[in-house]
Amino acid sequence: SLDYCVVKIPRWDLAKFTRVSTKIGSSMKSVGEVMSIGRNFEEAFQKALRMVDENVMGFDPNIKKVNENELREPTDKRMFVLAAALKEGYTVENLYELTKIDKWFLEKFKTITDYYKTLETVKGFIPYDILKKAKQIGFSDKQIAAAIKSTEVAVRKSREDFKITPSVKQI
Repeated sequence: SLDYCVVKIPRWDLAKFTRVSTKIGSSMKSVGEVMSIGRNFEEAFQKALRMVDENVMGFDPNIKKVNENELREPTDKRMFVLAAALKEGYTVENLYELTKIDKWFLEKFKTITDYYKTLETVKGFIPYDILKKAKQIGFSDKQIAAAIKSTEVAVRKSREDFKITPSVKQI
């Protein structure tokens, strides 16, 4: 049945190449790829980003600063410049003009970033509905903890108390 989404992202280990530009073009610089599965695009995308780089928590708007030149040129880190731009209020239309990334994807990225901003407004205790929705769109416990200025252990405990647990579906 059609109740899952698969996202594949290339792994750009550009440090392995000497004197190479970080711009992504027609020449192959990818050293592999990751594939993630989720119940929706947002969940699968965030999982894939965590698999590409163990130091990344997901579609994090705090990794890079907004830079319109970096938005125009495809690079291995453009996703995070895009997240920062969405958090700063760039519209899907603005970003489409700069990046030429399909608006469907930009809308999905905006959903993630908007929810990140929602999480940042939580003070102390995270309510059930906010935590459940965060998990449904692929936020990890660690990512939620960073957004609400708590600890991963505290978020996990809340999640377990609310009985929000991962489930495995048959594909």
